Amino acid sequence: MNPRKKLPIGIQTFREIREDNHYYVDKTQLALDLVNGGKHYFLSRPRRFGKSLFLDTLKELFEGNESLFQGLAAHAQWDWSVQYPVIRFSFGRKNYASTNALQQSLHQQLTSLEDTFSVKQQFDDVGSRFADLIEKVKAKTKQSVVILIDEYDKPILDALTKPEVARDNRDFLRGFYGTIKDYDAHIKFSFLTGVSKFSKVSLFSGLNNLNDITLDERYATLCGYTDNDVDTVFAAELFDLDREAIREWYNGYNWLGDGVYNPFDVLQLFDKRDFRAYWFETGTPTFLIEQLMQRQVVSLKLDSLISSSSMLSSFDMDNMTIEALLFQAGSLTIKKSENLGGIYFYTLGYPNREVQQSLNKTLLSALVKDQSSQVTQLAQLYRLLLANDFDGLKTLFHAFFASIPYAWYTNNDIQNFEGYYASVFYSYFASLGLDVTVEDMTNLGRIDMTLQFNQQVYIFEFKVVELVPEGNALQQIKDKAYADKYRSLNQPIHLIGVEFSKDTRNIEGFEVA
Repeated sequence: MNPRKKLPIGIQTFREIREDNHYYVDKTQLALDLVNGGKHYFLSRPRRFGKSLFLDTLKELFEGNESLFQGLAAHAQWDWSVQYPVIRFSFGRKNYASTNALQQSLHQQLTSLEDTFSVKQQFDDVGSRFADLIEKVKAKTKQSVVILIDEYDKPILDALTKPEVARDNRDFLRGFYGTIKDYDAHIKFSFLTGVSKFSKVSLFSGLNNLNDITLDERYATLCGYTDNDVDTVFAAELFDLDREAIREWYNGYNWLGDGVYNPFDVLQLFDKRDFRAYWFETGTPTFLIEQLMQRQVVSLKLDSLISSSSMLSSFDMDNMTIEALLFQAGSLTIKKSENLGGIYFYTLGYPNREVQQSLNKTLLSALVKDQSSQVTQLAQLYRLLLANDFDGLKTLFHAFFASIPYAWYTNNDIQNFEGYYASVFYSYFASLGLDVTVEDMTNLGRIDMTLQFNQQVYIFEFKVVELVPEGNALQQIKDKAYADKYRSLNQPIHLIGVEFSKDTRNIEGFEVA
């Protein structure tokens, strides 16, 4: 086995990783494939997936720094006798929610680039400075330029809660990015990365020659670690860790090719030797949670949302679908793909345990707004399940629904009461990382929720008492013989009918058989 190396936690600089004996997952063959296969590219991936590192790898490749690529796939295939000038922009440095923050950032970056290439500033506006820089750099170096733009969408995402600023930033960037198309004859290669894929109409109308590789199977593993990467590159780190648990917690992201792990999670795990929600806890966008709450998205449905290729590949601040928000943020991933009549449809679901557990915990927090109480109740739920204390479970959930502020109901016109109550119930179990199945199919119907825990099976049916006769929930489980599906396991099976009331906003019935 190879000796252990340094873990490149938080390092986005290719040179530092290669020169300072850090682990490196070789992405240079994919870089070559891009360069040989086209000219202008766009890639959307969630935060902390290695986009910045890949851009830095491209930078070092085009600048001809051969020593950094010894032993990598690109080394024997690249012409190291040619060095290309690289113009690189990054919008990850500041917050763009205030007026003029974007222009200030670009002017600062352009000044730095002009100094680097000894180009004298001739114009005052950003677009003209960018265009002049491209022309002058090509003239000076006698080589076409490479343009790399990191976090191209952050100036818009930062300002989503301030629509006027967000629109101004979008319109400003549209013209700025359009320069790339206008000066195509001076450009060798361009690559833009970000979290979101804004529609061409809203942002890329001036740059409609971009090749979007976000859902291109050939580049599905451009960012992230594959199973093979974990087993080979990081083999020396696996000695005391449950390999299947690593898959369950952190694998599962899919962009129509091989599944990948989030690199940040894997590196943190190898450092701390403990399974936690490292990536999710670094900051899930508040805007996303607010949208889920405002739109009353039923958490029961999150693991089986249906979307199309057009929905996933576009994002417009004036028309944001919840599917695109969740997918581009990394909260959901593609679980199944179908081509129906020339249109691609995708079934979306949680990529792994980390996201399922953490997202549901965050949704509960947004409802209750009392994290101390929530933590106590979660621990109590686990203990009550271990003891099969069903009276205690009823009391616990009654207390939880009572803790939801009255103002939440008055501010939200609930359209689907059964779905809402069942989702809150489900999210409690999911936030503990338990094995929960929703809309569990049998030959006689669908079980609302099944929990497999502690070598036992718990079958739940949810009803609203104002809509059905009292006692109907448990009776439906019996009448449709839902338990038959699990009898071959030879485990204890518990049938639980849960009935809610729209009037009291709480549990009215909790029957167990």
